[in-house]
Amino acid sequence: MPNNGQNSTIFGGGYHHVAIRAIDYDATLKFYIEGLGFKRAYGWGVDGSLDGGKDGRAALLDSGDGNYLEVFAGGTGTAWAELPETVFMHIAFRTTNIVAAIERARAAGATITTEPKSVVPPHADEPAKTFTVAFFRGPSGELVEFFQNDEL
Repeated sequence: MPNNGQNSTIFGGGYHHVAIRAIDYDATLKFYIEGLGFKRAYGWGVDGSLDGGKDGRAALLDSGDGNYLEVFAGGTGTAWAELPETVFMHIAFRTTNIVAAIERARAAGATITTEPKSVVPPHADEPAKTFTVAFFRGPSGELVEFFQNDEL
């Protein structure tokens, strides 16, 4: 049974999924499943079945805690890294071992953009918190962060 969160205003809460459109659908699934250990929870569509003949495949990949990355086929030949930044900047996944996680991403073919480092974001009314972060580009150029902190 899914965890429906504690937000009584919207009767649940928490993220269910973030979606990306992959340039190379099969390579993207392989990267997240074999490289990063995600589990394929559900998939649908076959080549030419949806979107007026376009590749309509999609899959929900469980990141390990019931939050999903939804991967759609049919991305264009332009990698995310070449597109202007929009409202969404990156996807972040929790880890308890950021060094091992970034090495798994590297071994799976990710382009590392920021090696693991500690950061203390500016703060005003709260005690400072230290986060450890690392960033990489996935198969379609999507920017992904690993985030390590015991408190958040």
